[in-house]
Order: sequence, then structure tokens, then C-alpha cells
Amino acid sequence: MSQATATGYRPVSDVLVMTGRSMRRSLRQVDNLLAGVFVPVMMMLLLTTVFGGAMNTGTFDYVDYVVPGVLLMCAGFGAAQVTMSVTYDVQQGIVSRFRTMNVLPSAVLIGHVVSALVRNMASLALATGVAVLIGFRPAAGLLDWLATAGILMFFILALSGMSALFGLLIKSVDAAYVPSFFFLFLPYVSSGFVPVETLPGWLQPIAEHQPMTPLIETVRSFLLGTPLGNNAWTAIAWCAGILLFSAIATSLVWRRLKR
Repeated sequence: MSQATATGYRPVSDVLVMTGRSMRRSLRQVDNLLAGVFVPVMMMLLLTTVFGGAMNTGTFDYVDYVVPGVLLMCAGFGAAQVTMSVTYDVQQGIVSRFRTMNVLPSAVLIGHVVSALVRNMASLALATGVAVLIGFRPAAGLLDWLATAGILMFFILALSGMSALFGLLIKSVDAAYVPSFFFLFLPYVSSGFVPVETLPGWLQPIAEHQPMTPLIETVRSFLLGTPLGNNAWTAIAWCAGILLFSAIATSLVWRRLKR
């Protein structure tokens, strides 16, 4: 007899119910919904129309160069919203209530993560559309767009998983905003907005060996045709490592909270 049958859990149904709950709550929280939609658009407009005229990357128009970095930055910011949702559920005792019900325990967290994936992919699609309207001209074919969507989804899942972990650890809903600022500004120390070689010498090794640079270079390669090198495998390894660490750590923290 499977564990699902023995316990009475219905994993797929439970996850779908919790995902639907998270999506409905997102729609009711108009301020967070607007932030998730307008932050990507405003960052795109700010970096391309305000600062774009002063930037020279030497190869592409700045709007083409900067779009991959903006997409990754907005994906990270959106994924970090999971921290606030999970922290709210824990602090309000909602998680404790679900534990008294015949519901797969991890479905609560998985629902938050899947909901974040859906919301953020929709926001990124909107941001990409705005980028095209203001001059972004990708050279990508269908397979390149699918590969771009795949790496972005993997990145969002990885950071959403880590954000769920933060949500279990952070004790205050007010403090739950902190990870979103970290994820928002991490791409600035990467190849997202300027070539790495233009950064101060002491900062270049940090930019080269943090996860955002290979992720951005992978997306840039898919969309603009730049050399891919080992960036895709490095990006996948970073995302897989973050997701695996988050899953293990979240499981340990979750068990501690049950006691």
C-alpha cells in the first residue's frame, strides 16, 4: 500500500487545492499583485529609457544587452514574495490548522511555490512584451524561447524554494521583506547591466562566480545568440544546488516546527 493511500493523503489534489488557495489570495492582495506586475515593467523602463543613453556595452544596443539581466532580477524579486506568504501562514496559525486536517503537510509550501511560478512567468511575459515595445529585438527562434522559459522557470522554482525556507525561519511578517531586496539587487553585481570586465578589479571575481552571471549569460545567449560556453550547465548546477539545499533544509525546519 502506498504512503498516500495509507495516510489518506491525495498528493496531487492537495497540491492543486493549496496552489489555488495561494493564487486566490494573491489576487485579493492587490498591493502585492500590482508590485509583481509593475516592478518588472518599471525596472525595464528605468534601465532602458533613463540610463540606456549613457551606457555602451560595445556590442549590442543597451536595451538588448540589459533585458536578460532585468528578467532575472524581476524573477528573483517575485520569487522572494514566497517568504512573506509562508511567514504570514505560520504566524497566523494557518499551517497549524492544516496539520490537523487530512492534507499532505508539504502541500502548503508546494502550493506557495507553484503559485509563485505561475505569477512570475506571467509577469516576465509582460516585461518581455514591454521590452519589445521599447526596442528589444531578440534573435531567438522557438526553441530558444522555450529554452529561455525553461531556465527562468528552474530559477524561479529554486529561489521560491529558498524563499519558503526563509518564510519558516523568519519570525515577523515585516522582516519577511528583507530577502526580496537581496534578490532584487544581487544582479547588479553580475554581468546583468554592465560587462564584468568594467567592474572594479576586486569585484570581478565575485561577479564571475555568483549564480546570477551564468544565468544571465545563458538567457542572453538564447535570446541574442552570444557564445554559450559552459554557462548553461553552470546555471543549471546552481539552480539544482539551491533547490536541493532548500528542499533538505526546509524538511528539517518543518519537522522542528512540528514539535
